[in-house]
Amino acid sequence: MPSAAERTRTLVQSTSSAVLLLPGPWLARPEQLMPEERSVGPDGEVLLVYPVDSPAVRAATHAHDDELPVVLEITDVAPVSVPNRIRGRAWVSGWLTSVRGVAEPGRMLLRLEVGEARVDDLWGTGMVDAEGFVAASPDPLVEHEVELLQHLHSAHGDQVRQLCGLAGDRAAGTKAVPLALDRFGLRVRFSGGADGRVFDARFDFREPVRDVVGLRRAMHELFEAAAH
Repeated sequence: MPSAAERTRTLVQSTSSAVLLLPGPWLARPEQLMPEERSVGPDGEVLLVYPVDSPAVRAATHAHDDELPVVLEITDVAPVSVPNRIRGRAWVSGWLTSVRGVAEPGRMLLRLEVGEARVDDLWGTGMVDAEGFVAASPDPLVEHEVELLQHLHSAHGDQVRQLCGLAGDRAAGTKAVPLALDRFGLRVRFSGGADGRVFDARFDFREPVRDVVGLRRAMHELFEAAAH
């Protein structure tokens, strides 16, 4: 199971949507507070790029003592159509400062020094301190998960449905959709059975995968097990 710190880092470095929550009377539409780019720097700081005229840049520029307490809220939505598509959320709290002269013209780089974080996702809830966030690594499949899940759903739907046999009697007659993928395994959401229940099942790989090549091997083993 990935740690809370790893899950938070994975969400921060994923393509999930994010919005910056500002203190005080700053009025802005949600889309104005969504960074155009985000990444994690070498010291574990979260780097955000905004247009120079955005409320986030104005707030950071006018902050007292040049540090603005903020929260970056990340919402993770499944990239395939399933019931209850929100897979999780993370909140990264810290202090925001502007970094001048780095971004391209018309843009400003903002630096979020992490104080703590909280994650609430398919694994459960967890708190993360600054040291844990800095030390954690994102899941190695994070850059490819969206594409991989969509490919599994569209091109390997029959094989995914065969996983019903590994999920037991409760999965009989249900619709199976790949919901989440990480180095430890595949999570599938089952729905539409006789009782109308919606539930998830995890299918762990024999060993954690390190890259897409290892994932192909692991998925082949999983589908072979389901076929027999």
